Amino acid sequence: MIAGPPERAVVVPNVVEDYVARRPFQVVWENALGGLTFRIEDSSRTLYLKWMPTTAGDVLAREAQRLRWASVFTPVPAVVDYGVDAESTWLVTEGIDAENAVSPRWKLDPRSATRALGAGLRTLHDALPLEDCPYEWSLEGRLDAVREPRNLDALERHTWSECFVDMTVPRAMDELASEPSLDLVVCHGDACAPNTLIDARGTWVAHLDLGNLGRGDRWADLAILSWSTVWNYGPGWEHLIYDSYGIEPDDEKIRFYRLLWECEG
Repeated sequence: MIAGPPERAVVVPNVVEDYVARRPFQVVWENALGGLTFRIEDSSRTLYLKWMPTTAGDVLAREAQRLRWASVFTPVPAVVDYGVDAESTWLVTEGIDAENAVSPRWKLDPRSATRALGAGLRTLHDALPLEDCPYEWSLEGRLDAVREPRNLDALERHTWSECFVDMTVPRAMDELASEPSLDLVVCHGDACAPNTLIDARGTWVAHLDLGNLGRGDRWADLAILSWSTVWNYGPGWEHLIYDSYGIEPDDEKIRFYRLLWECEG
């Protein structure tokens, strides 16, 4: 499934019900790992609670660490609470007065949204200090994971995206063997459009979902951010990502990092 607002009734986990404690709340997001995000209306602020089953691993622990580190340099949600039990983990962050880039408002104005997305990613890359970053999102590590036998077996059953419609696993591994030169920055790690917040003026204000944040090639972010405009707004908007970021598209790197993303599943 593609992450997005839930399209079915959701069973609220017990730990979420306990945390909410009779405050108004609603589920606003569901992801492919079985995770849920809830918006909670507190007396003086809005909170967001992310809940993940333990089968998702340490996703939220990683995000809490990276949010705390990144908050020194760039706008991100403030961490309010983090917890773990035998069945799940959860992360609570403070809300920011803005909408994500795929809210109904911004889907109706993809020109403004894509300009904000590109500008926001450039500011993030410029703000986060490469030499001081303790986290990696390295090409080497990602390729090693993709080449694991279990992942290769899953890829044999994979339905490829339209731009890779004739792809096979051997061909994909062959293409990924030609590694590009690296232009290192601190990457977001999941730079898809929903993970940028935009204010009422059409200006980006913060980034979300930093669980994969780390040192990597700037094109690893750019290729996926531009691709996500096709998923969320339709074709024809990718060029505004590059324009507002201030870079010419690198077609070879774009294809490479999109294929890698596809193979990661």
